[in-house]
Amino acid sequence: MTLEKLQKDMIAAMKAQDKVRKNVISSMIAAVKKYGIDNGVRNDITEEMTDAVLLKELKTAKEQLDTCPADRTDLIEEYTVNYEIIKEYAPAQMSEDEVKALLTEKYADVIATKNKGMIMKTVMAELKGKADGKIINAVVAQLCE
Repeated sequence: MTLEKLQKDMIAAMKAQDKVRKNVISSMIAAVKKYGIDNGVRNDITEEMTDAVLLKELKTAKEQLDTCPADRTDLIEEYTVNYEIIKEYAPAQMSEDEVKALLTEKYADVIATKNKGMIMKTVMAELKGKADGKIINAVVAQLCE
């Protein structure tokens, strides 16, 4: 996802008078710009940087949804909408089955050692941003049994 695409979608949401969507996209743009400034690239924000920020925003939205009290249906509804909008823009994550298939196919020699720390160190470099760390950890734990 590029910053320009986010900005175009925010303008489209403004024209459609979709205030919720505009606000969510606006907060994503602000987070991406802040990340760019923090890393010293105010104008040349790469697609990888944008994707990393969007994944972080997605994780934050998921945590908000998970920690929200069940009796606060208004907040749950708001957080669900925010999560779904962010999910549209965040890069797709690999499922548990896809992670397991990739690990058994590509890293069979490392998995054979049954050294969980070494396996995690090896696979996280490739799977960072492509799959959730919790899922990777669970799959590695299964394969080390």
